[in-house]
Amino acid sequence: MSGAVIVHGDAEVLAEAVASRLINRLADAQAHRGSASVVLTGGRIAAQVYRNVLGSPIRTVVDWSKVEFWWGDERFLPSGDPERNETQAREAFLDHLPVDPARVHPMAAADAVGTPEEAAARYREELAKAAGGEGVPAFDLLLLGIGEDGHVASLFPGNAALEAEGSAVGVRDSPKPPPERVSLTMSAINTAAAAWIIASGEGKAEAVDEALSKRELPAGRVEAQGHTRWLVDRAAASRLKHLEF
Repeated sequence: MSGAVIVHGDAEVLAEAVASRLINRLADAQAHRGSASVVLTGGRIAAQVYRNVLGSPIRTVVDWSKVEFWWGDERFLPSGDPERNETQAREAFLDHLPVDPARVHPMAAADAVGTPEEAAARYREELAKAAGGEGVPAFDLLLLGIGEDGHVASLFPGNAALEAEGSAVGVRDSPKPPPERVSLTMSAINTAAAAWIIASGEGKAEAVDEALSKRELPAGRVEAQGHTRWLVDRAAASRLKHLEF
């Protein structure tokens, strides 16, 4: 078992719960050290989480100008492309909150650099700078989705990027379009104080079960420094044999 599983009734309840948890996590981090850091993910359920954050009556407990925003992965597409995780997050909530633009750290787009490897190199430099010279900064919370094949971020089973060293890697030959991407490495992901893997829908059920019962899938290799949580709805949890609900 690579983390505790919390099952929610449906996708709507899941998104509401994750939004509330996210707000409280950032507020707690700020209470301890005055700032907070979160790594964002993409996907339909993540977009709903972000919209719920924006609409939450408790969002003001967070000083959004003192939150560092990072991304776990990105599609190597031009700036503003609707398929980019950055575009999704900006439209859903970042553009509507009083964030500090200097604290928003998107991965380089395809119209800014020539290859995903160059984009990864830039991100490694930015991460190292924020960390004081090398490695990655402290991530209070890292959000992840899970694919039907068990991938997290853009680390796919059998892809060379899954075993990459350092903090960020260019990804080629992704089995999901687009084939070129940028991702945090597994070692960088596992530096986070907390990692939450969010899954919704019956299509994710087999991957959730296999990742939790084995360590071969990328999602099963996520081990945050403090805690790893699987936040799922009933459909995504439907094949978990060790849970009764």
